[in-house]
Amino acid sequence: MNASATALVVEDDPDLRNLMSSVLAGAGFQVHTAATGVAALEAAGTVNPDVITLDLNLPDTDGIILCRGLRNVTDAYIIILTARSEQDQVLLGLESGADDYMTKPFSSRELTARVKALLRRPRVRELPDDPTEDHHDHGQLVMRTSERTAHLNGTELALTRVEYDLLAALAGRPEQLITRQQLLDQVWASSWSDHHLVDVHVANLRRKLRPTRSDIEIVTVRGFGYRLHRHEVAESDTVGLGHLPTPGPGLTKS
Repeated sequence: MNASATALVVEDDPDLRNLMSSVLAGAGFQVHTAATGVAALEAAGTVNPDVITLDLNLPDTDGIILCRGLRNVTDAYIIILTARSEQDQVLLGLESGADDYMTKPFSSRELTARVKALLRRPRVRELPDDPTEDHHDHGQLVMRTSERTAHLNGTELALTRVEYDLLAALAGRPEQLITRQQLLDQVWASSWSDHHLVDVHVANLRRKLRPTRSDIEIVTVRGFGYRLHRHEVAESDTVGLGHLPTPGPGLTKS
């Protein structure tokens, strides 16, 4: 880990805030803290953190709203912390730009491992030496690594950083099974994270793929993982206004 790595702990409980600060400082981080959403936004804009731990229960704002605000001022990795185990809260947090989540209570060892694992992922993906590796084309999916863009059936997808990396991992081995653990290793660089984290992000990704009506889908291989599959698209799904049939003997204009 880079000795100058900076962590921002956003937590309103003073005891937990001090404990987390001590744990991360002991792991070599320069630690800054914030007890409110306002203080967190100010700190994120001034200390340039590498990673942020974000409690969802704050006195002045909802943590989900704050997560969206933080994404506007920093590209730091964000781990949301919550005592709420409901999946909808986890989904909202990850959709808002968080990279990982932990449910309280958690151990000091797990916190350190999760944070360090995130920092092993490069913020900006290095460009490939081989230009042919700059893109993944599979059916109607076109991805450009250098631009970090993904187009499906001609529509650019609005993906979070994690969603892009997840789709790129699947597109790099189309039609092949990739286990949840392999995706954790490749996308999150972590063996600590729960496999459920992969499932949540895949669910988010599927929701963004569905409206494009393309020939690409993410198939669940039950008990193992996922694969990117290209299927046949019905002609009715691909005929646009510019391809309507012209009137003939059996067709009349209204």
